[in-house]
Amino acid sequence: MSELLWQKPGVEVDARIQAFLAGDDVVLDREFIQDDITASAAHARGLARIGILTGDECEALCRELGVLSGDLHSGAFVLDERFEDCHSAIESRLVERLGDVGRKIHTGRSRNDQVLVATRLWLKRKLREVQAVCREVAEVCLQRAEAEAIPMPGYTHLQRAVVSSTAMWWAGFAEAYIDNAVRAGQAHDWIDANPLGTAAGYGVNLPLDREGSTRELGFARMQVSPIYAQLSRGKFEIAAVDALGAAVLDLRRLAWDLSLFTTAEFGFVTLPPQYTTGSSIMPNKRNPDLVELMRATYASIAASRTELEQLLSLPTGYHRDLQFTKGALYHAFGRGLGALGLLPNLLRGMAWRTDRLAKAFDDGMYATDKAVELAVAGMPFREAYRLAAVEPLPKAGADAQASLDARVSPGGAGVLGLEALKQRLAGIAVQA
Repeated sequence: MSELLWQKPGVEVDARIQAFLAGDDVVLDREFIQDDITASAAHARGLARIGILTGDECEALCRELGVLSGDLHSGAFVLDERFEDCHSAIESRLVERLGDVGRKIHTGRSRNDQVLVATRLWLKRKLREVQAVCREVAEVCLQRAEAEAIPMPGYTHLQRAVVSSTAMWWAGFAEAYIDNAVRAGQAHDWIDANPLGTAAGYGVNLPLDREGSTRELGFARMQVSPIYAQLSRGKFEIAAVDALGAAVLDLRRLAWDLSLFTTAEFGFVTLPPQYTTGSSIMPNKRNPDLVELMRATYASIAASRTELEQLLSLPTGYHRDLQFTKGALYHAFGRGLGALGLLPNLLRGMAWRTDRLAKAFDDGMYATDKAVELAVAGMPFREAYRLAAVEPLPKAGADAQASLDARVSPGGAGVLGLEALKQRLAGIAVQA
């Protein structure tokens, strides 16, 4: 390992202690190092604007940061156990290439605001990805809701309840993912605040151009209070994970539906072959493993959120406990976006089995329609309810399509409101 940034003369570093202190940072920081490079260049230009760096020094630092970025992309530079974390790796590289000029890069900043700004930039990008995939899912659902309105059973308590339709099913998940896209955008806007220049949480005795770095890094505003910059660490991460979790929570329910609908007992849906796997012992099996892992993904999001929340049992200021927030974020967004990213094409490729859907209706599913019809005719609803529960419905009246056409309450099968949903989706501001 290279010499530690904080190492003091005459103090021997115990390798086992240092391994515990570093933890998984080197591995996790491979995810964040490009954002740290971006923020380091902005910091260097800010130092030049206040006269701490000369123009030539700033140009040299920014040039070498660009070279390092390219080396990371090409594999010529690897963040590995030689370094404590990405921050020390960047500074070590600059010192190696530029000598004393490289040693000037850390003037006026701390690893605390370095990790804050890199994480914030990373989170903004991930939330844009969440919003984009939620928009795509909503678009697919709306397209299929318009294209197909096949009668299907509607369930409560997993018991046949009333007549529903595939269009209603699609519309439900379309609106869910419109909401999820909105929520991802709201979380993005809430955390879109620049912490660079807050140092270790108390500012520094330099007139840092924080407004300049805010503009350069594309933040909507500056996070003003250095103390709040530290207090927001973990809090902002929870907000981002909550937005991701909302989308994955709906994915869990959708995956549950597909798990049931693909069983032989239901048989309502077939999945594209590439979305199923075979059994290692039973030649007859095709298993919906992808759907099941989608269903399981929310567990990782919930676990990450709990880890973040438990880490925040802290007083004011920075504490090393917060190092563990990076792992929670990495795993939550890695699994969450991995599952969500597979969803649009799965929804495009799944097919309804109309024959099985048609066979799943029974006369009792029209009882609610009958009770409402009697109430419209003047009978008190509670009396109509009792009558519909005991009197068998005539076979001729059990018409699924007629039931759907009569469902004219806004959002019902007869008035789905797809145009309103499309307008709302089109109106969602795409985060820059």
